[in-house]
Amino acid sequence: MRTIVLLVMSNVFMTFAWYAHLKNLRSAPLLVAVLASWGIALFEYLLQVPANRAGYGVFSLGQLKIIQEVITLSVFVPFAVFYMGQPLKLDYLWAGCCLAGAVFFIFRS
Repeated sequence: MRTIVLLVMSNVFMTFAWYAHLKNLRSAPLLVAVLASWGIALFEYLLQVPANRAGYGVFSLGQLKIIQEVITLSVFVPFAVFYMGQPLKLDYLWAGCCLAGAVFFIFRS
């Protein structure tokens, strides 16, 4: 559970580091956006690296990656809709179905 919680928290930071500058720093110079993103990403790495270390051995490397992708989509969709004001699309559902298939295959053995 520790791995999952840390990965969720790291994904929140990662999503803001990668995309929030598109809304908040659109008119700022690129260097400012890059430095702000790197500053946010530092916190992402401070959570993500321990999450992967704690999870490796409990989960296989492939399982860790698929968990990360499921969490990424689970964090990104609310971010895109509520923070960035993007429309909710059925494409997110279809992407989630594909990830559910990936979860099935990576965890079945």
